[in-house]
Amino acid sequence: MKLWLRFDPGTRSFGRVLVGGAPLRVLRLSAAGADLVARWRDGAEVGEGKARRTLAGRLIDAGMAHPDYRRSSLSTADVTVVMPVRDFDGPLPAGRTVVVDDGSRIPVEGAAHRHETARGPAAARNTGWRTVTTELVAFLDADTEPVPGWLETLLPHFEDPAVAAVAPRVRSVPGPSALARYERVRSALDLGPDPAPVRPGGRVTYLPTAALVVRTSALREAGGFDEGLRYGEDVDLIWRLVAHGHRVRYEPAAEVLHAPRPTWRAWLEQRFRYGTSAAPLARRHGRRAVAPVRVSGWTALVWGLAAAGRPLPAAALALGTAALLPRKLRPVGLPARRSLLIALRGHLGAGHYLAEALTRTWGPLAIPVLAARRKGRVVLALALARHLREWAVCRPGLDPARWLLARVADDLAYGAGVWRGCARERTMAPLIPDLSSWPGKP
Repeated sequence: MKLWLRFDPGTRSFGRVLVGGAPLRVLRLSAAGADLVARWRDGAEVGEGKARRTLAGRLIDAGMAHPDYRRSSLSTADVTVVMPVRDFDGPLPAGRTVVVDDGSRIPVEGAAHRHETARGPAAARNTGWRTVTTELVAFLDADTEPVPGWLETLLPHFEDPAVAAVAPRVRSVPGPSALARYERVRSALDLGPDPAPVRPGGRVTYLPTAALVVRTSALREAGGFDEGLRYGEDVDLIWRLVAHGHRVRYEPAAEVLHAPRPTWRAWLEQRFRYGTSAAPLARRHGRRAVAPVRVSGWTALVWGLAAAGRPLPAAALALGTAALLPRKLRPVGLPARRSLLIALRGHLGAGHYLAEALTRTWGPLAIPVLAARRKGRVVLALALARHLREWAVCRPGLDPARWLLARVADDLAYGAGVWRGCARERTMAPLIPDLSSWPGKP
């Protein structure tokens, strides 16, 4: 199948050196490779041949470029929809759909399968997909509304035999309430407007099963969903697929709408429950997969000094460590000035991620501790200021005060769930940062 590439907006070219991806990568090209990349950027087809496909695959896996197959040999007839329901009284979808009733008090009429008692969404999805005979399975929640053409947009990705799963963008249904307006721009299911490979440590780290298309053979290989997980079973499946060597993609050109929780209380409970999944996932996939923040150890020290009220040593350390990166990247041919800018931007960008962890995962402990100290209140105010900057960018239709209250409540509910999960699993893994090194080579 013919393949084109869409280069990520964050990918930069410096002669025969490419910089981009997430986490940030530096790739040195041969003269022939640089010529190919230049032609691909101009819209040329990747073409056949092992060398071309290997280079394109490296760019795709690094997140520097995204695949564009444009057509698919598959059709919607190759897909069976599996929909778990419980106490559902709405109309069931028509077409090739397997509805699984997970222990409803009143049996759902028309369901293909029924659990006498509720066993959870993982078990319901397993019951459904194990009866499927088509090449692909599309998982959809009952409260979703697919935008026409969503499936056709995802199918071309499966022209790559290494791709095991692809998900659309899941956007919250617009509404007039404050909660609906907040969810429209901050839904936990909405992974943003940019395509990406999906893996732990990447820009997109998981996919929700509110809407997800998976190869049936890959599901069989992985054993389906882990029914021991009440929350995070979708994250676990994606990470196991990646660990088995499969590619997983996020494609926001396809969209599915999702109904938000009806009340603030139900919404906070949802966020709390999402947080409780971090510790069980750490048990299964290691602490690095669920680390609240990934930064260089030097960067963490820079921001630690700044938070302790020592800005001059922090600035000196930031400049000193940044000056080391050009020497490290000199062998790959990246200009020293560009290396220095990468290092400095890395320090600055890490401040955002540390502030996010401070008020979210670490928030239940960090916020009261910081609020009790004068210097701590300054740090806390700076950390919270990013929420107002976010408000200014996304313009959610809420006034700044209500937006800030909702963002803080969102963070604290999730963080409280993380701490509750840690206590239940007797592990601190989801609270420990991953102090990674400088950008590496793909």
